[in-house]
Amino acid sequence: MQQQQMTMKQNQTIMQQPPAVISTKDQLYISDMLSWNLLAMKKAHFFAQQCQDPEIRQALETAGNMHQKHYQMILNHLQTNQQQQMPVQ
Repeated sequence: MQQQQMTMKQNQTIMQQPPAVISTKDQLYISDMLSWNLLAMKKAHFFAQQCQDPEIRQALETAGNMHQKHYQMILNHLQTNQQQQMPVQ
């Protein structure tokens, strides 16, 4: 079993640059990631507002901030790559 895993790792190639084209499947996955992070951020913020315990409230706010940061990182990455691919006139 371990030898099969090592052989599989040796046969995999590492992509140095992402492809210039995003497939439909990739686009759907990116859209899902954005949606999941946005929803998690909204839910954490909502439940933090409903919470009476300050420690739990803080933990929920921290989790919400983390999801907001992930959402923004994905957007920034997409915007940066889009600007790099646009021709300069």
